[in-house]
Amino acid sequence: MTVLVAPDSFKGTYPAAEVAAAIAAGIRDAGGTATELPVADGGEGTFDALCSSLQASAVSVVAQNPWGEPLAATIGLAADGTAVVELAQASGLTVPSSGPRDAVSASTYGTGMMVSAAVDAGATHIMVAAGGSTTTDGGAGAVQAIDDGGGLRGARLTVLSDVTSTFLEAPRIFGPQKGAGPAEIGLLEQRLRQLAESYPRNPVGVPRTGAAGGLSGGLWAHFGAELVSGADAVLDAAQFDRHLGAADAVVVGEGRLDSQTGEGKIISAILERVRRSGRTIPVVAVVGSVAADLGAYARNFSEILVASDAAAMYAAGKSVAGYSAARL
Repeated sequence: MTVLVAPDSFKGTYPAAEVAAAIAAGIRDAGGTATELPVADGGEGTFDALCSSLQASAVSVVAQNPWGEPLAATIGLAADGTAVVELAQASGLTVPSSGPRDAVSASTYGTGMMVSAAVDAGATHIMVAAGGSTTTDGGAGAVQAIDDGGGLRGARLTVLSDVTSTFLEAPRIFGPQKGAGPAEIGLLEQRLRQLAESYPRNPVGVPRTGAAGGLSGGLWAHFGAELVSGADAVLDAAQFDRHLGAADAVVVGEGRLDSQTGEGKIISAILERVRRSGRTIPVVAVVGSVAADLGAYARNFSEILVASDAAAMYAAGKSVAGYSAARL
C-alpha cells in the first residue's frame, strides 16, 4: 500500500517538507510505503518545492528591499536553464527594513534585480513565485530593474500565483494586508490605472494580472510573461500525475482548512488531478485546524485529521496507513 504525501506548508509554523516527512514516518512505521512530495501554490514554500523538483542549485544574488535597502537573496538555477525567483525574498511582507514600511512607495525593483541576476547566470526560463508581496507598484519597479540590467536577452518569464484577480483589483483586495488605508488604496488604484494606460499592453481586465500588486500585469505587459496557476505549475514540476498513478491513497495538508481552500489553492488543484485521473482512491486531509465554515467542502475528503505539531502529524500518518489499508 503506497500513500502519496503531498502537503502544503503549515503557514508560519512548519515547512511542507517537514510536514511530509512527519506524516510519511508514521505511514512507514505502520507498515505502509510513503512517497513524500511537498507542494505549494505560488506563495510560501513554492521556492523550496520547485527547487527540489527541478534539482535547482542555490545561487546567492544581491537585491534590495521595497524601500531601496540592500539585501542578500537566493535564486534557484537548474541544469536545463530554468531559474526560480521568489518575490517574497526581496519584495515580501516580512523583509527587513530599517525605516517605515510605506505601502505606497514599496517597489518591486529588488525582484527585478533577482530576475536580471538569473539572466546573467544563464537562465533561459525564469519562474517567478509571486506570493506574499508587500508591493502595489504594478511591476514598474521590477520592469525598471530588468531594463537596467540589460533586459531578458531571450529568456522567457512565467509568473506563478494562486490568485486570478485583475490589475485594478489589486489595491482593493490586497492593499489592506500591506498596510494601505482607504486613502492609500485610492492612490494605488489611480497609479495602476495610469500605469496600465502607459504600458505596451494594457493589463486591465486580464485574469491574474493583479497578483503581487500588479507585478504579474507589469511583466505580462512588458515582457509577455505567461501567467499561470502556481499550484498547477508546482504539481507539473513535481510530476504529480505520475506519482498519483502509483499511489493507493493521497494525503493533502495545510495549516488551516477553510472556505478559501477551494479557491485556487493547492488542495483544490490536487483534488482536481485525482478527479481527472478517473480513479477512486482515498484523499485524506491532515491539517493544523478546521474552520467552522468549511461546510460541504469537507465531503471531498475520506477523512480529515487535525495535527498541529510533528508528533500529531506522525500519529496522523499511522492512522492514514491503517485507514487506507482497510479501504483497499
